[in-house]
Amino acid sequence: MSAPITVTHAHGERISVACGGTELMSYVYRPDPDPFESRKPYAHPLRTLAGHTVTGYRPSDHRWHKGLQMTASHLSGQNFWGGNSYVHGRGYLPLHDRVGRMRHDAFDTVEAFGDRASFTERLTWIENGGREWARETRTVEAHSAEPEEGAWALDWSIRLLNTHTETLRFGSPTTAGREMAGYTGLHWRGPRDLTGGDVFGPDGRGGRGEAGAAEMMGTRAPWLAFTAPRDGVDAHSTLVFAHAPENDDAIHPSHWFVRSEPTPVVAVSWAFFEEFELPPGEEFSYRYRVVVADGAWDRDRVEEWLGAHGW
Repeated sequence: MSAPITVTHAHGERISVACGGTELMSYVYRPDPDPFESRKPYAHPLRTLAGHTVTGYRPSDHRWHKGLQMTASHLSGQNFWGGNSYVHGRGYLPLHDRVGRMRHDAFDTVEAFGDRASFTERLTWIENGGREWARETRTVEAHSAEPEEGAWALDWSIRLLNTHTETLRFGSPTTAGREMAGYTGLHWRGPRDLTGGDVFGPDGRGGRGEAGAAEMMGTRAPWLAFTAPRDGVDAHSTLVFAHAPENDDAIHPSHWFVRSEPTPVVAVSWAFFEEFELPPGEEFSYRYRVVVADGAWDRDRVEEWLGAHGW
C-alpha cells in the first residue's frame, strides 16, 4: 500500500518531496553560481525510504555532475551538459563559450494529492551567447512510496520545442568521434560508495560490476538496474531506470550509457550513436521512470515491481 507523500516549496530555491519523515527528493531550481557547470535545475539528494542518499553532487572528478538532471552534451555546437567539451582529435577542452544553460521560468503546478506529488515546470534553453533556442515543459512526479516494498518511484517527462530559427542537432561525444561515450539526455550520478555496483537489464543481460555495465553500454532495453552495497551501514540500494511505452515511438531511439567504475553513472542517451534533428517549430517528448529502492534487487524483483506498477 502506498504511503502519503508531502511537498514543501521553498520559493525561488527548491521543491522537497517527503514520505514518513524522510526527504525523498530535493529539486533545486535556483541558478548555480558557476556558468561553466551549465546552470540548470537538478534533483539532489534523492533518497531511499530508509534515508540512504543515492545521488552524488559536484564530485571532484566531474563538478558538473549534480544528482539527476536533464542534459544535452552536444547540441548544435553548444554544451548543455557542463564542463569540458569533446572535440574530435583534440580531446576534452574547457571551452567556456560553448556552455549553455537551462533557465527556470515558472511552475505551472505544484501539488500533492495523497500518495502522489507532482510539479510541472517551464524552462528555456539558452546558448552561451544569450539566444533562446528551445522551450521545455517538464513534469516530475513522485509516487508508489511503499514501505513494504522498500521502494518509491519518480517519473520524469520532457517536451521540448525548437524556438530557434535554425534546425537543432542533438548528438553526443560518440557522434563527435569518441568511441562508446554516447552520454546525453537524462543523467544520474551516483554517490562515491556505489562505485563498482552491479548493472543488469532484461533477458539475462548485464552482470557483476563494470563487466555488467560494459555489457549494457550502448544497448537498447526497456529498463536497466544498478545495485550496490553502502558504506557505513549493512545495506544495499538499487535504482531502476525505465522507459515509458511511448518512448518506442519517440523522435530517435535511445541507448543506455552506463558505468560502474570509475564512476557510477547512468544516462538515458537519446543520441548515442547518431545525431538527430529538430526543425524550427517542432517538438519531441520522452518520459522516464526511476525506481529508488532499499535492498539488493535482482532481475525477478525488478520485473515483478515494473509489472505491478503501470504507467
